[in-house]
Amino acid sequence: MLQQGELGSKFSAFSEHWRPKIIASLNGQEVKIVKVLGVFPWHIHDDCEEMFVVWKGRFRVEFRDRIVDMGPGEYVVIPRGVEHRTAADEEAEIIIFEPAETRNTGNVVDEIFTAPQGVTI
Repeated sequence: MLQQGELGSKFSAFSEHWRPKIIASLNGQEVKIVKVLGVFPWHIHDDCEEMFVVWKGRFRVEFRDRIVDMGPGEYVVIPRGVEHRTAADEEAEIIIFEPAETRNTGNVVDEIFTAPQGVTI
């Protein structure tokens, strides 16, 4: 099945933060978009890597020993098993690449931040 869209209109279709939306899937991976603001909980993905690409705004990934600060067009791949948290001081729009069925909070279940899975837009 052909999957096609325009990122700006996809981001415009929702306003909530920390709730990833699937925009495409391929080869067992999902491409998700998310709006972020504030600080996300520390967590680990034991069995998978994930990639964050900044579409709009500034975004950072914090590790216990360093911080990766990014702007539009920049990306980072988080290795499996590495504790991290994400943050943005102002709203940012992020593209995420990760295996299908990956829980956004990894090894943590949080009543505020754990998002429903499988939400497409």
